[in-house]
Amino acid sequence: MKKFIPKKSEKEVISMRILSETLNEIDKKAASFGISRNELINQMINYALENMESSE
Repeated sequence: MKKFIPKKSEKEVISMRILSETLNEIDKKAASFGISRNELINQMINYALENMESSE
């Protein structure tokens, strides 16, 4: 499995609901990389999409 490396990119504004505990953990991780919560969530989603198994 390849490594996840956070980086900056362009985004579109959306709204979502997330557990408080999960959000706190995301905030800690984002701070440790020196990036925003939004940037980390987007990169985590992209990583998951690129590495998830096909349902076929």
